[in-house]
Amino acid sequence: MKHQNLFRWALACATLLGSLAVQAAAVTDDRGVTVTFNSVPQRMVSILPSLTESVCELGHCARLVGVDRYSNYPESVQKLPKVGGGIDPNVEAIVALRPDVVLAAKSSRVAERLEALGIKVVVLEPKSHADVQRVLLKLGQLLEVADAQRVWRAIEAGVAAAGQSIPRGLLGAKVYFEVNQGPYAAGESSFIGETLKRLGAQNIVTADLGPFPKLNPEFIVRANPDVILIGQRSADGLQQRPGWQGIRALREQRVCIFPSDEADALIRPGPRMAEGARLMAKCLVDKSPYRGLGKP
Repeated sequence: MKHQNLFRWALACATLLGSLAVQAAAVTDDRGVTVTFNSVPQRMVSILPSLTESVCELGHCARLVGVDRYSNYPESVQKLPKVGGGIDPNVEAIVALRPDVVLAAKSSRVAERLEALGIKVVVLEPKSHADVQRVLLKLGQLLEVADAQRVWRAIEAGVAAAGQSIPRGLLGAKVYFEVNQGPYAAGESSFIGETLKRLGAQNIVTADLGPFPKLNPEFIVRANPDVILIGQRSADGLQQRPGWQGIRALREQRVCIFPSDEADALIRPGPRMAEGARLMAKCLVDKSPYRGLGKP
């Protein structure tokens, strides 16, 4: 009887531990789908650069076996097999890598196809500061990182420090941040817009327009921003855009053009957001319309 009770107790403990292990490896993604894992994924494919960077910042770059063509940071991921673009990647190339999980954005079109082939997909797409924190914690849960919150704390501290670096007399400039040609802008409700607000800037693209709206170029002309922030890839022909010669930022040469490596840090909602905040803060100081004049 004693041995039977001991056996039952051991079996109950094993069952409890097993259920806890499964529960610990269950992640509910941005589709509302709960994806379960019997063990921590060892082979991962990421088809969104911000997720690639987040996995690496959490200390698990070595688990990545493939990435999308735009994932280029940190340098070590440049050696990994590329599986195409994030929206419509090469399914066969992904399957050939035998991943335990694929990390994808909501905009990706391959989640259902991969799942039909028996591959687990976790969909995560951060667009705001709160989203970035949530995604880092989700990835930390998936990878069993004890203190994933530390990455967010470092981002938060870096953004706060960037805000404190701007003299009070230079706050309040009207800004336009172009994410991509279209033109697609960073609105107030985007993670970029949230950072700009914390840096004391006045975004001409209000929250009601959405996080990353495609704008009518005439809207930007009418808004007449004091400062324009734009990546090198989108900046060609800026002066030739109809009506843009009259925009104050262009007339007074208050345009920050970021090379591709800096632009990547600026437009990816992930671990390099603090670096992005520092770049934006430097731009706002260097190009402030109030510099040397005193704020009106």
